[in-house]
Amino acid sequence: METENRDKAQFIYNNLRLKTFPVAVNFVAKKDDLPDKTRRPSLFLKKKITVCQAMTMARNYGWQVGLTGEDIICVLAALAFGFTPSKDPRADMTKSFFESQYKDSMEHTVREVDQMCFLNSGQYEALFLCPLHKTPLAPDTVVFYANPAQISRMLQAATYERAEKIQGLFGGKVECPEYLIRPFQAGEPRVIVPGPGDRIFSMTADDEMILAMPYGFVDSFITGLKESGKKAGARYPITHYQNFQPEFPAHYEKMGKSYGI
Repeated sequence: METENRDKAQFIYNNLRLKTFPVAVNFVAKKDDLPDKTRRPSLFLKKKITVCQAMTMARNYGWQVGLTGEDIICVLAALAFGFTPSKDPRADMTKSFFESQYKDSMEHTVREVDQMCFLNSGQYEALFLCPLHKTPLAPDTVVFYANPAQISRMLQAATYERAEKIQGLFGGKVECPEYLIRPFQAGEPRVIVPGPGDRIFSMTADDEMILAMPYGFVDSFITGLKESGKKAGARYPITHYQNFQPEFPAHYEKMGKSYGI
């Protein structure tokens, strides 16, 4: 499994010239089942962190990171991932959004939160994030951070063996459930625009977006990277058209003519 994942990760990383590692994610039923090399922030760093910080540690540092309710400082993420004893996580999320004045009415806030994905309280005790090339587990979700041009190429690859386009739900806030839980629950790739938590706490760059997919989709994705648009020259970096003769200001051209250019 590790060798297979290493080869897949290396091909994707090289083909797309990604800036950071593809990340494998697992939803772990019991925290005691986290792999031996897992670093839990509350124990290893003596700090609680956000889910998006854990993603940065995995994709930039190459760490294997484990998160439980004891490791997470972001209450909204904890609600979504079932790491709180809340009796109604959606109601609590709605209350927070409305108090932050993200919507013009409580009705609109409720309707947005109804579209979000949640795990049941206690459904999983831990979240495991690890670079795809070194994960010891069969991942549930695989997450790629990329710039818009790379995402464009990734969408070509992701749709090569399917008729449907890739979907996304965009709310601009608390997007970690969208790129971690949604592909796992829906069994479909998703495009995500990282929210303010990613930008503020985990140093996600202004030009970074996310494509996330269930692990079972990775082989089809790799086939798409190899085959999609082959006869049109589709690839990343996108090749710039060069079959033209540039034009210059008139005084440049006048000087050029004097030299026979």
